[in-house]
Amino acid sequence: MGKMPIRWTCITFEALTNTELYAILRLRSEVFVVEQNCVFLDMDNKDQFSLHLCGWDTENELAAVVRIIPPGKIYSEMSIGRVVTSAKHRGTGIGRELMKVGIAKCYELFGQGPIRIGAQVYLRGFYESLGFVQSGEIYDEDGIDHMEMVRG
Repeated sequence: MGKMPIRWTCITFEALTNTELYAILRLRSEVFVVEQNCVFLDMDNKDQFSLHLCGWDTENELAAVVRIIPPGKIYSEMSIGRVVTSAKHRGTGIGRELMKVGIAKCYELFGQGPIRIGAQVYLRGFYESLGFVQSGEIYDEDGIDHMEMVRG
């Protein structure tokens, strides 16, 4: 599938419409729970203080989403989490675009500074290519190996 133009929105939890919130939770459930076969509580009460960066395709379907977390909420640094792309859009470079837009949005919102993530270990190379480096031991989160990484 070729690259589709993506419309990016970045909004607070309170500003999300019911339809947008449903699309976010559905996509996260499709990927994290069904596809990755991971039984965990995705609704972890962190969405309320996060900003939601959403990539919408030309059919107004949610293609990719992350949550952007202010410094001091999960880590002392700002953070990007719940990184997810729809199966339909994978292989188009949307994951890289999602992270690049997310990094830029972090700097725009909170100023220059380190960004900390909790990354799935198998994606180490992807995150390293975006300037993140491992900053801790590998740990199990919901049956999947993760590690903290920081982008200076």
